[in-house]
Amino acid sequence: MAFEGLLEDPVIQKYLHELVGPKGMPVAAAPPDGEVTDEELAEELDLELNDVRRALFILYENDLATYRRVRDEDSGWLTYLWTFQYENIPENLEEEMYRLLDALEERNGYERDHEFYLCEVCSIRFEFGEAMDFGFECPECGSPLESMDNQRLVQAMEDRIDALRDELNVETNA
Repeated sequence: MAFEGLLEDPVIQKYLHELVGPKGMPVAAAPPDGEVTDEELAEELDLELNDVRRALFILYENDLATYRRVRDEDSGWLTYLWTFQYENIPENLEEEMYRLLDALEERNGYERDHEFYLCEVCSIRFEFGEAMDFGFECPECGSPLESMDNQRLVQAMEDRIDALRDELNVETNA
């Protein structure tokens, strides 16, 4: 199998699991060399055909599999021959890291720019304006809302942002 070394990486295993889920993981974790039909995969892996097709479609949507259609001249049926293209995984992971970095930077700005209040009974968090609208009382249980210090959360996000920037070799936005 051409992808064997790549599939031993726990980060790549996690990425594939996140994409196809537990039912599709046997399909993603055992890509054959060359072309294969969904029926062959289902039989070989002892999986439901719909689970195999779902996993193949997700891999296709993420540029990790391609297919070609072949029409049976006698019956007119279409057969899909699938090929796995896991050489795209590193590029896909890098794109995911950039999306994560953007999302973390946006969320970090939101956390820094807002003041929050917390109902310690219900564990519901409110922005200052919402807390003021409710008279600083929880609308669910009536408990007083306490000012919330989110500095640890902000710092954890900043640490993760710095680590991602370092890994992606991205300069700090200033």
